[in-house]
Amino acid sequence: MTVKEQIALFPHSPGVYRYYDAEGKVIYVGKAKDLHKRVAQYFVPPERLNTKTRILVSKIADAQFSVVDSEADALLLENNLIKQYKPKYNILLKDSKTYPWICVTGEEFPRVFITRRMEKGKGNRYFGPYSSVMHARGLIEFFDEIWALRTCNLRLTSDAILRGKYRPCLKFHIGKCKAPCIGKISLKEYQEGVEEIVRILSGRGSEVIRHYKALMADAAERLDFEQAQVFKDKLHYLEKHYAKSIITQSVDVDADVFSMVFDSGEAFGNFLRVRSGAIVQSLNLGFKSQIEEDEATMLSTFIGEIEDKFGSLSEEVIVPFLPDVEIPGTEFKIPQKGDKLALLELSAKNAKEFHFNSLKQKEHTDPDAWRMSVMEDLRKAIGMKELPRHMECFDNSNIQGTNPVAACVVFRDAEPCKKDYRRFKIKTVIGANDFASMKEVVNRRYSRMLAEAPDDIPQLIVIDGGKGQLGYAHEALAELGLLDRVTVIGLAERMELVIRVGDPYPLFIDRNSQALKVLQRIRDEAHRFGITFHRNLRSKAAIQSALREIKGVGEKTEQRLLLHYGSVARIAKAPLEELSALVGADLAVKIHDYLNE
Repeated sequence: MTVKEQIALFPHSPGVYRYYDAEGKVIYVGKAKDLHKRVAQYFVPPERLNTKTRILVSKIADAQFSVVDSEADALLLENNLIKQYKPKYNILLKDSKTYPWICVTGEEFPRVFITRRMEKGKGNRYFGPYSSVMHARGLIEFFDEIWALRTCNLRLTSDAILRGKYRPCLKFHIGKCKAPCIGKISLKEYQEGVEEIVRILSGRGSEVIRHYKALMADAAERLDFEQAQVFKDKLHYLEKHYAKSIITQSVDVDADVFSMVFDSGEAFGNFLRVRSGAIVQSLNLGFKSQIEEDEATMLSTFIGEIEDKFGSLSEEVIVPFLPDVEIPGTEFKIPQKGDKLALLELSAKNAKEFHFNSLKQKEHTDPDAWRMSVMEDLRKAIGMKELPRHMECFDNSNIQGTNPVAACVVFRDAEPCKKDYRRFKIKTVIGANDFASMKEVVNRRYSRMLAEAPDDIPQLIVIDGGKGQLGYAHEALAELGLLDRVTVIGLAERMELVIRVGDPYPLFIDRNSQALKVLQRIRDEAHRFGITFHRNLRSKAAIQSALREIKGVGEKTEQRLLLHYGSVARIAKAPLEELSALVGADLAVKIHDYLNE
């Protein structure tokens, strides 16, 4: 039976399907609301599929399915099968690291500590995972300040304590432990403290604060000021801790928040868990897919991974767009205003930072992959067909119309190629005409390149300036017949806007993106290179004018003096006897008097 014949028998039910290659290895796992319809979408004429999906389909030798009761069950089963088989073409987690959890043991006198392993069946309760071990440690230190629970591994039981089996350790003597091992704190009081910790870890810290406020007020009414002070100290620590948390204006918000940033087959997601208006958990996860999955599928995969790690989702889940799955008991919302929109924007900001940090990390660990990623970002941002592996940027430089020059800097694979930099003196334009100067320079650069290295024309040309300079550069390229081979843009420095010929609206590129940063870098490098050249020409012109304006000083005399003294300032300070020995007495007097007027 062929694969097409197999899928024709797939039921119209929710479930999970698996594709196998000729060696019997699982290469793709997917979920579907309707297995028959979903799988049939892969087996259509090849021209209707994208390149990567065509490759996947060409490798399918067998297809199997598993029926489940609902889309939610399909999502969880898909997640488990992906972890089990690690199929080549699936969306996979980019990082395999384990995250820290906070464990509250199921002992008679429980302990609270950080762990990366979950041991089920012992009555232990786990909270997390935490994306930062520093956050988890901060919570443990906070609990120690208020409740001073035990950290020892003793098998504490009420019977062992009554028999006086243990002695207090150093932590008791320095006030860091209540010493339940010798009965300094009752079992009831100890367990009440543990339950308060559990409420905080569960996101119900506001309940604990209200509880202590009531106890403090009650103690004060009974004139038990010592006990009231104890409750006040605990309130102080609690409020100090929650001052560091992010609290929304609406303290009744209970929700899960998801956001994602997409980049060339990769996705960078952020998850926030909000309880009573406080963000109690935050986690960043990266995903990568070998085939072109849509954004809704990527988001569903992210949601499934979080559900696997954290358990059931909140009744309300805030998302930037709807996933391709429905989960009973959970309502997906796309907020338009208010606190919930602010939470979504905060999550999106975290996802963008995670994306940026991943790129920076890739820059250090795999520079070639990072450069390819940057160029792909730039290609997409500008709308180019080709990858801009060869980029050139032009900048004019003239101050008050003097010594007009231009600079061309070259980037290859997003890095400066200084041996290919070029400087130009403006030859055909009189006065400070930036537009005509730009046309001259672009024409000179590429007419020569067409004659000497026609295969080395850049994919992207950047003009430092506005519509005027860009328009004249465009004219020069049109006259050379290069418009079908290159993309030319202008970069306006004031607002960092990308300008394109014929487009009345400038192109806005995310200020945090690597695409804009590489454009800024090549523009700044062209500016630096051009200014340096212009400054050198002005210095040389200043030296020439200072000596050449003296009657009797020609080019050879100027060279002799500068070679001997090194600068005009030293010539001015030179004794007349020395000058006379070099140029003669009469001319020495003229030079000395002129330079010292």
